[in-house]
Amino acid sequence: MASPARITRRTLLVASAAALAVPSFASAAPTRGVLTADPVRVRGWARDTWRSLVAMTPSRTGLPADNIPESLAASDRSGYTSPTNIGGYLWSAIVARELGLITSGEASARLVRTLSTVDRMEHHTPSGMYYNWYDEETGEALRAWPGTGAVVHPFCSSVDNGWLGAALRVVAESDRAASGLAKRIFGRMRWDAFYNPGDDPAHPVRPGGLIHGGFFPFDHDRPGGVYQGTHIGGDPVWLTTHHYDTTVSETRITSYLGIITGQIPPKQYFAMWRTLPASCDWSWHEMQPVGENRTYYGIDVFEGAYTYRGMRIVPGWGGSMFEELMPDVFVPEAKWAPRSWGRNHPLHVRAQREHGLLEAKYGFWGFSPASNPAGGYREYGVDALGIGPGGEPGNPASGYFSDQEMTNYDAGFGSCRPATAPTPTYGDGVVTPHAAFLAMMHERDEAYTNLVGIQNDLRAYGTGGFFDSVAVRSGTIARRYLSLDQAMVMGAIGNVLCRDVIRRAFATPAVERALRPVIGVEEFGASRV
Repeated sequence: MASPARITRRTLLVASAAALAVPSFASAAPTRGVLTADPVRVRGWARDTWRSLVAMTPSRTGLPADNIPESLAASDRSGYTSPTNIGGYLWSAIVARELGLITSGEASARLVRTLSTVDRMEHHTPSGMYYNWYDEETGEALRAWPGTGAVVHPFCSSVDNGWLGAALRVVAESDRAASGLAKRIFGRMRWDAFYNPGDDPAHPVRPGGLIHGGFFPFDHDRPGGVYQGTHIGGDPVWLTTHHYDTTVSETRITSYLGIITGQIPPKQYFAMWRTLPASCDWSWHEMQPVGENRTYYGIDVFEGAYTYRGMRIVPGWGGSMFEELMPDVFVPEAKWAPRSWGRNHPLHVRAQREHGLLEAKYGFWGFSPASNPAGGYREYGVDALGIGPGGEPGNPASGYFSDQEMTNYDAGFGSCRPATAPTPTYGDGVVTPHAAFLAMMHERDEAYTNLVGIQNDLRAYGTGGFFDSVAVRSGTIARRYLSLDQAMVMGAIGNVLCRDVIRRAFATPAVERALRPVIGVEEFGASRV
């Protein structure tokens, strides 16, 4: 199981307090009925979202800051960025061009400026992988954290580099002026640097091999959780002992990139859990799954699913929209894998919607990691859709929750563990607009209606688009913008309004030949009961 202290942008983000209470909006009635999505209004949302991304990005480097408050003032930028943030800015520029928010010339100039900076930035040369944190004003790798001066040890994250890699492939196919730079940077990235095939008996993993959380290229003061080694030869690095091992996870983008480049074998995709086993020995996870075993590429897979509100759904670790749908921005998963993702994506979106509107009765829906309206950062999700068991607020191994109170849903584990909270009463739910935008790729009108309500009734909207999150009952708003979350908004809008522009750029015929047979062969246990 991946360690609860996974080293990703999601868990390392050092968040500044950005919450202001807006009690007058807490009792506002949500918008009633399902509206037909208005492309003009959605385009307006994209225009404002792009404005926040431009505000985050110094013209000298073209590197977007990690976040910025509602002021959109350059002096208020976060002071750091990551490969994920840079990738998000790149694909957002493509969408801005397609929507007519910027000209083709401006898009090319922005892309070339950013990639020229990335090309010269310090990185781990043998693998071509980038470190987690850079100064957006200079492009220099951070060795000290802005504001506190705390030591930063460069770390190459498999998932953060995955999002940069996905963006590079999009740019390579979308902009002639920037294509050469994008191809050169991507061409030196070694995805097998993260792949543990399991051939070292001292560090075994599941059959088929798994993806490390990442590695430290230099010596550091991280106690435990790493070992020295290398999967690509040359000088050893400090590899994480934890690996990503659930398929409903944003980290599958790294598996996809390894498979399409031929650096990671297809069997690795099937080494990841769909759910953990259903036996009483594993009764600590969220609920007892149902399913059957199947074999793909020589790997035995338990095609388990959780049962929730008349649906069987393959869960993620935390039950967030980001885990489920972020890779779907790039890979047309539902089309290429109709018996797996083609079932699970719509069911997950429906489950999130029903949780928000019917079970928790928040009046709004869409739950994903984001800024905490009370300050800082937190991982939100639907507890029932996550493997993490819940029940221990403050413990990151507990999974994600949809409200500020961390209300635990516990349906038990069959005869192995009795239910303790099958019908809890939920508190101050926190909805995250980027989650609703991701859902728009599968429930266009329902997601649009939800977003109109968040804008009109909760007033969680500013000159830079939707604020990062809002607690629906207290009316507390995280009044800032995170570049990744804004980039997810742009990517989803690009696919919805611009004929799958991001998917078409990423999913070239060569990518389809390499990846579609792999993911397309599988049948999940997901279904309507």
